[in-house]
Amino acid sequence: MSYKRGLALVSVIAMTGVLLLGLTLGVQAAEERVIYMAAIEPKGGVTADKEPYPAVELPKGGGYVKKAPDAATGRWEVSVYQWSPATVVVRQGERVTLEMVGINGAKHTAHIDKYHPAHFEVKRGEITRVSFVADTPGIFKIHCKEHEPAMEGTLIVLPR
Repeated sequence: MSYKRGLALVSVIAMTGVLLLGLTLGVQAAEERVIYMAAIEPKGGVTADKEPYPAVELPKGGGYVKKAPDAATGRWEVSVYQWSPATVVVRQGERVTLEMVGINGAKHTAHIDKYHPAHFEVKRGEITRVSFVADTPGIFKIHCKEHEPAMEGTLIVLPR
């Protein structure tokens, strides 16, 4: 190999290294985040002698459940389906995976505005993973079809 060819080869290798180093330093890889969520149903109850059963109806849909007082004990209950946490905050550009576990409710047919408009199911005792790149800042709803209107979460994507 001639001196000029060797020098040219070394120059190409050096320039490639500088270019790769510049790309590595100048372009940050998107952060990856895993956020753990659960489909839950908090419940509360009391006996009618301590607190009267409310006559007012709760909003329609499967998200709220109110059981009338039991004839034998007088105990009545109320529950609501929710995502926990109900609000998820990420940064624009992050790669996000929501790991959603079903705790209460046999299934939750869900979707996330903008980021996962196709329905996915979260079932009791199983983990469902939903991944996306948070490329658009804004506020987006996380819906559960079976338990509207109560089971609605919020995804907040903060701008860079």
